[in-house]
Amino acid sequence: MDERDRVSGSAEETREQRVNRELGELLNELRVALPGVQVLFGFLLTPPLQAGFSKISMVERDIYFATLLTTAGATLLLVAPAAQHRLLFRQRDKEAMLLRFNRYAIWGLAFLGASLCGATLLVTSILFSMPPAVSTAAVVAVGVALLWFLRPLVLRRKDRL
Repeated sequence: MDERDRVSGSAEETREQRVNRELGELLNELRVALPGVQVLFGFLLTPPLQAGFSKISMVERDIYFATLLTTAGATLLLVAPAAQHRLLFRQRDKEAMLLRFNRYAIWGLAFLGASLCGATLLVTSILFSMPPAVSTAAVVAVGVALLWFLRPLVLRRKDRL
């Protein structure tokens, strides 16, 4: 085995083993996110069928539609790696798949974060009014930004220095 195929962090793991491990880890991480997306999407499919839905304001209807679309986008992006992995099984394309799936997962999480903010905004606006709804959704947005994106990026940057 060529020394270039070894990973600097582990003298025992080859490049192929690393890619296999990372692909498995990514698919397992997506299994954590998917149930939340599925529940949110299911929740969003029921309101139009309820009698009171026609009484919401146009702004709330727009928020609902945007949230429905971002949740559909999150679902597409977070399920795509499993679907593509199954269809491309044994095509010897794992490293390229891993890079592509990683991008899908990051974008899927961004869409999921937008969906969480939209759902929070919608429900809170119906329960209270728009000003507290905007404040509540902003808190959720800050939480998503900090915990899902900014903190990991800061840690990644710190590790590179």
